[in-house]
Amino acid sequence: MFPVTEGVVRSYDPRTQLRYAFRLYPEPGQRAALARAFGCARVVFNDAVRAREDARKAGRPSPTAGELSRSLITEAKRTSERSWLGEVSAVVLQQSLRDAESAYRNFFASLTGARKGPKLRPPRFKSRKDARQSVRFTANARWSITDSGRLNLPKIGAVKVKWSRSLPTTPTSVTVIKDAAGRYFASFVIDTDPAADAARMPDTDQVIGIDLGLTHFAVLSTGEKIDSPRFLRRAEKKLKKAQRELSRKQKGSKNRAKARLKVARAHTQVTDARREFHHQRSTKLISENQGIAVEDLSVAGLARTRLAKSVHDAGWSTFVGMLAYKAQRYGRTLVKIGRFEPTSQTCSTCGVKDGPKPLGVREWTCTACGVVHDRDVNAAINIKTAAGLAVSACGAPVRPGAVPAQRTETGSHGIPTESRAA
Repeated sequence: MFPVTEGVVRSYDPRTQLRYAFRLYPEPGQRAALARAFGCARVVFNDAVRAREDARKAGRPSPTAGELSRSLITEAKRTSERSWLGEVSAVVLQQSLRDAESAYRNFFASLTGARKGPKLRPPRFKSRKDARQSVRFTANARWSITDSGRLNLPKIGAVKVKWSRSLPTTPTSVTVIKDAAGRYFASFVIDTDPAADAARMPDTDQVIGIDLGLTHFAVLSTGEKIDSPRFLRRAEKKLKKAQRELSRKQKGSKNRAKARLKVARAHTQVTDARREFHHQRSTKLISENQGIAVEDLSVAGLARTRLAKSVHDAGWSTFVGMLAYKAQRYGRTLVKIGRFEPTSQTCSTCGVKDGPKPLGVREWTCTACGVVHDRDVNAAINIKTAAGLAVSACGAPVRPGAVPAQRTETGSHGIPTESRAA
């Protein structure tokens, strides 16, 4: 058992892998070595993109991965212009090439329609000023965890890690990440046992519907209302002050760099608090209910209205994404109903559609049966009904055509990664 930190974050494929993220505290010399690794990986990635673009403009076939590895790494190390590539682990450079190849595969799959979701743009050149930088070490790099609990990385050294729990098995790879606030994280990929994960969840036959909103973050079909923390709204005064100080600093100065870090840290505090809230609530709902129904909201559309800031502050997409992968991991059922379902217009008692109502109307009386409804609770009940969730004799929810939990593709090779500050 390996000791670990900052908690399990998100699952990539519940049948095989999870990602654990932990805070790193490198020493000054190690930070310099990591900066070299980030820079070399970025240069190799940019060289790969340039080689592909040059071949396209010249009408030649795209170079293969083997050709790129030989020309951009092996042969480049022998030149005076790229000799410094030998200062970092060769595995880091090879993984950077893999990232470039993966980016092009996703781009072409998006063009042909093989990849669902919005169309992707072709890979762009990376900048040393990018907010997020990362390098990945696979087992070939021979990284290890020392007896004292440090992460020993090739050509970087033993880096201090803040552990908070034990890794269940030996990790297959580790990605070192530096975020916009200057924090360092180690993200481990772990193989998991799906049967063991499902056994950890208590047996239950409860099913619920969830109505997401702004007055309350979520209202359940049971009548429970979850207040919206409004993390961004509460931090607006601090954020405005930090941004104002940044705007007054001279561009290119050290004081401006310090002010930029201050703004980034203020934003990460908001992001971390919101993510922690989403994790706690989603885990509780998954633990207590066998089936969950939610609306498939058009968050992108709502974000173009006057409610944009409040919509982004709520973070509905992230919350539903957490419900999705946790339901898939722990053997629960998540159902998404259509966004055009009239859940706020239909009486949950008699089923009569009573017509649209302004957002200011929080309670209404059904004209057919006379029942007084709380708008949000009524909508949550209708979401549960529209999902068609039912409980079988063995306690498992059944319904025709259940919508499978969705996977996102952020992080390394489609493995979502999230972490929070220490």
